[in-house]
Amino acid sequence: MTGDQTPQRSRTVEAVRDSGTRGRVQQFVSEHGPITAAAIAERLGVTTTAVRRHLDALTDAGLIEEHASAPAMRGRGRPARAFVLTTAGHQALDSSYDDVATSALRYLSEQVGEHAVEAFAHQHVASFEDRYRARVEAAGDTPEARSRVLAEALTRDGYAASSRPLTLADGSTTLGVQLCQGHCPVQQVASAFPQFCEAEQQAFSRLLGVHVQRLATLAHGEHVCTTFVPLSALTSDALTNDALTDDHPTHPDERSER
Repeated sequence: MTGDQTPQRSRTVEAVRDSGTRGRVQQFVSEHGPITAAAIAERLGVTTTAVRRHLDALTDAGLIEEHASAPAMRGRGRPARAFVLTTAGHQALDSSYDDVATSALRYLSEQVGEHAVEAFAHQHVASFEDRYRARVEAAGDTPEARSRVLAEALTRDGYAASSRPLTLADGSTTLGVQLCQGHCPVQQVASAFPQFCEAEQQAFSRLLGVHVQRLATLAHGEHVCTTFVPLSALTSDALTNDALTDDHPTHPDERSER
């Protein structure tokens, strides 16, 4: 190792250590917030100055914010600053939980088999299917009405869903409904284990009373999950890209051209 490499390596090691401490600070704010720098420093065994540096960085990144305490709770003098997570901070932590979930499912697949992952995926999907069933069935018998209510239910659970009629390019015939999901809370897990997307598609079919077709998924790199819901039995020729109008391009190359 040359002399000029040693300082660089030291800075790299320090950066990794710093990053790990910052993550622990964010975790403590999540678990114990509102919490002060002094309280975090005591729990982590580091200086208050170091904790404040991490808190400032997390605040600048929009991951935490200062908590405004009630006037009645304040004593004399300037109150100690306490922090809580922002919505973005919660989402950032969720991604780390996804890492753990993906690792656990990979271990389950290796130790027990892919059938165990598939069974878990169906069990996971069954939870929302049971909650949605009565609401969707109350919408009536048509897949169009059911799709609209299903989209509303999915949106309430964080899927940013919508539904709209899907027609031939000339507008002469309505073929069905396009059900879109702009967000997937388990996207990282589904990217590694497509069993989750397959289980969800089957649940949609049961809820809507027709065989639905997945056209695109966030897990596969598209910008939205797109499910085609037919209003009646269709031939495969009716589902070609030339026949359908689509305001949501599903392939990354297609998106770049529009």
